Amino acid sequence: MLIGFFLGIIASLIGSFLFIKLFTSFDLSNGLETIKQYGYLGKVVTLGTVLDLLLFLFLLKRNKELMARGVVFAVIVLAITTLFI
Repeated sequence: MLIGFFLGIIASLIGSFLFIKLFTSFDLSNGLETIKQYGYLGKVVTLGTVLDLLLFLFLLKRNKELMARGVVFAVIVLAITTLFI
């Protein structure tokens, strides 16, 4: 379950990075400051968790239910975190 949690967090970070790179004109360091300044950081993190859904489905297909639970726990932690951002 712990491995799934870390995989979920990493997948969310990668998803957020890909969103910034593909759908905005910002670079990573300047983009994060600008996105945080306008109050969109929580929304970017939320969009980054789309990769967690794919990871969750992949783990279920491979019969790794405990790792999939860790991914769900990571999504819950990220959702609570975005409430405070």
